[in-house]
Amino acid sequence: MQTIFSIGADALAYGMVLFVISIGLSVTMGLMKFVNLAHGAFAMLGGYIASYATQSLGWHFGFALLAAVALCMILAVPLERFLYRRFYGASELRQVLMTIGLTFMMIGIANWLMGPTLKTIALPPSLQGPVDIGFRSFPAHKIFAAAVGLITALGLWLLIERTFFGVKLRAAVDDAKMAEALGIRTKAVYAISFALAIGLAAMGGVVGAQLLPIEPQYALHHMVTFLVVVCVGGAGSIGGALAACLILGMVKTTGAYLWPEFGNFFFYLAVIAIVSMLPNGLMGRAK
Repeated sequence: MQTIFSIGADALAYGMVLFVISIGLSVTMGLMKFVNLAHGAFAMLGGYIASYATQSLGWHFGFALLAAVALCMILAVPLERFLYRRFYGASELRQVLMTIGLTFMMIGIANWLMGPTLKTIALPPSLQGPVDIGFRSFPAHKIFAAAVGLITALGLWLLIERTFFGVKLRAAVDDAKMAEALGIRTKAVYAISFALAIGLAAMGGVVGAQLLPIEPQYALHHMVTFLVVVCVGGAGSIGGALAACLILGMVKTTGAYLWPEFGNFFFYLAVIAIVSMLPNGLMGRAK
């Protein structure tokens, strides 16, 4: 029984980290219809910024997290305006090639500036030690990661479903020309949505750095994992992405506990099974 509870706790932490990073990709793919395979590179960038801020500048973890998110969102604005916007409506192949090229460029810059070794983010004392959760001691940073994931899910759902901006975004997705005719500035909506998605990636990169270490190949190592979450959950679905992360997190963690020699076999077996039965994902809309 203790093993079952331990698997569940670790799966929740891992799944929430995946969710915080992947939900931004789900937004760009599902709501903006853009395949941004450079998404993981922005999570890596956020992790590097936080690592430099805490290790070299001596900043508190909270300030480093805010700085990483803010700087990545600021960088996203000119990138969306002068690069990504040129590929809206382009074929998925062109989008993939452009974003993969951008990923390799960011990997090269990261390797040149930060070196090829792993970078750590200094945690405050409150997140360093274990916390007694009854059946075992559990790392405080994993509890923090799970809490951030749940808060992000609720906040994003409220933003998209219960705010005027969410109405504008959904209108722009359903019929951009009609939305523009009604006075909605669709380009501004897309720019804000893209910056938000990049900010979420950066936040996930920082919060999840203890589980997904920051290094130059980060974007390539986890690219497929982030894409899988979107496909399994259904592009653009917050609930679908959350469910996918929890299910896949449970499968991956169970496999790591009980059959570590199989590696990611059970993770991708679950992916194949789900997308075979549900081509549009757990909560994706039929195309």
